[in-house]
Amino acid sequence: MKIIRNVLKNELNVRTERNYPIEGIEFIDITPLILQKETLNEIIERFVEELKGKKIDYIVAPEARGFLFGTAVANALKIGCIPVRKKGKLPPTTVEIQFEYEKEYGKDILELPKLVNQDYKNKKFYIIDDIYATGNTMKAIKETIEKLGGEVIGQGVVMNIIELNNHKEVFSLLDVNEE
Repeated sequence: MKIIRNVLKNELNVRTERNYPIEGIEFIDITPLILQKETLNEIIERFVEELKGKKIDYIVAPEARGFLFGTAVANALKIGCIPVRKKGKLPPTTVEIQFEYEKEYGKDILELPKLVNQDYKNKKFYIIDDIYATGNTMKAIKETIEKLGGEVIGQGVVMNIIELNNHKEVFSLLDVNEE
């Protein structure tokens, strides 16, 4: 993995695991980043800085590592956080629209929880995840929220693997190539 752009000041300790979760995949493990309190705090601060002044009703955070960043950022911004889970992991009060997407190593079906005493219409959302690889997770979440009448005003990740997507519209702290 080659880091092309890095806006973080603290030391980066990211490791890769070959042939995980399946043969032929090189998994980027960001666990070392969250083990370092200075780096974890800086990641949260950078997201908060990026989002200050924007009208956002909810942060949307896909499982599992998106939860780590999304919840912390939502807390700092004093707004709610919506967890996106794999099918069957949320209580049965999920949004009726389920969406299937392809990852670089398989398919998943995700679900959104229903909002308490309201719906997604006319609300503003920002999606936060750990890594942007193929982009299919965020694309599926964004399309579903928009079908429900919500507006996704942005998307952010800790790391963008530009070799797989070269997506410029996603806010990222690190841009890398898989070399």
